[in-house]
Amino acid sequence: MPGIVIVGAQWGDEGKGKIVDLLAKRADMVVRFQGGNNAGHTIVRDGQKWAFHLIPSGILYPGKLCVIGNGVVVDPRVLTDEIDGLRAKGIDVSGLRISANAHLIMPYHLMLDSAGEAKLGKLSIGTTKRGIGPCYADKAARLGIRVQDMLDEKILKKKIAAALEPKRLTLRPFARDPALDLRSMTEDYLTFGHRLEQFIADTSSLAQRCLDDGGTVVFEGAQATMLDIDHGTYPFVTSSNPVAGAACVGAGVGPRDIDVIWGVAKAYATRVGAGPFPTELDDAIGDDIRERGGEFGTTTGRARRTGWLDLVALRYAARLNTLTGLVITKLDVFSGFDVIRVCTRYRGQDEATFDVFPYHQSVLHHAVGDYVELPGWSEDVTGCRSWADLPEAARDYLDFIAEFIGVPIVLVGVGPGREQIIWTQAGDRLDAAAA
Repeated sequence: MPGIVIVGAQWGDEGKGKIVDLLAKRADMVVRFQGGNNAGHTIVRDGQKWAFHLIPSGILYPGKLCVIGNGVVVDPRVLTDEIDGLRAKGIDVSGLRISANAHLIMPYHLMLDSAGEAKLGKLSIGTTKRGIGPCYADKAARLGIRVQDMLDEKILKKKIAAALEPKRLTLRPFARDPALDLRSMTEDYLTFGHRLEQFIADTSSLAQRCLDDGGTVVFEGAQATMLDIDHGTYPFVTSSNPVAGAACVGAGVGPRDIDVIWGVAKAYATRVGAGPFPTELDDAIGDDIRERGGEFGTTTGRARRTGWLDLVALRYAARLNTLTGLVITKLDVFSGFDVIRVCTRYRGQDEATFDVFPYHQSVLHHAVGDYVELPGWSEDVTGCRSWADLPEAARDYLDFIAEFIGVPIVLVGVGPGREQIIWTQAGDRLDAAAA
């Protein structure tokens, strides 16, 4: 089987972890290729909830290699806590591997993140304040501390001192914070290095070897396309590239190693933090969707903004990622809706209309959805396990999406459980090939 990339096709929180978990059962390796612990996903298995922040969900399958790739930024405190939590629940974590080239989130990154958001005030981006952006900034400035640096005290201390020097003025309000002491910071990260050393590896070579041997590798993206730092709603984006092309860079494989690209989208739309959201519902319907869908962040607990499905943005995401398949999750949230609205174009100022996603931020910030109304359904779909089981109106809704986007739907989620998935004919072909 080929390399399979799973990406978010909206603004994140689409249920990618559940899809990765499904595919991991038949895969040999799962690789997380970007982002940090600003992302999170919840998996429900046998009635038990599992929350992940850095470790790929494939870790729940014994014997699977689960890789944190070089494109990820790692907070070692969060990672060791996550490892300890899994071990406490009896999960074997021996399959975990961490790229020696992944960059580390340092205590000063968290301080800079919080200070930066506070300084922006009403113009704040809405980051999770986990230090992700400042860490990626240091990486680009060649001031980053990498995972492998935790294994060499001399190099680690030297690099931390070099990274701190240009930040001293900005960090002045935190000058008395013991977390900024060079000696204690070095000792803490050396300790993390000792704890994590057994997992640190040349993960690029591991992935290449697996693919060369005919194995299946699932590449797991965090966040989503509309939060991509280059192609998303900048500056209200994450600090990495969550698009499919970044899987190669963030995992250390080549473009020809990727054959299957699935984008995950909800039956509606959500967004966390600030930024444009053309189909947002700031009303009772939006509140209803939030409550039905449990739209609160895995990592932060923040309530998510909700809206109707945005097909303009989804078609944009499909093109950017060259999606070969579309996964629609949380279809069950719409059971009981008499009418479902779908955004098929935007309306801007002066009655302007846009059939494609606007490149100019001033246009996008004033855009609102222009909708088509489709019939809803009253039936509970949580027990459906085949396409034929779905109400006709639900099938028509999915067909409308697939036809508009030009990408076949491969999976449909009808509930939080891993068994509450419908494989379509297009999805069945991949599942059979992976068996």
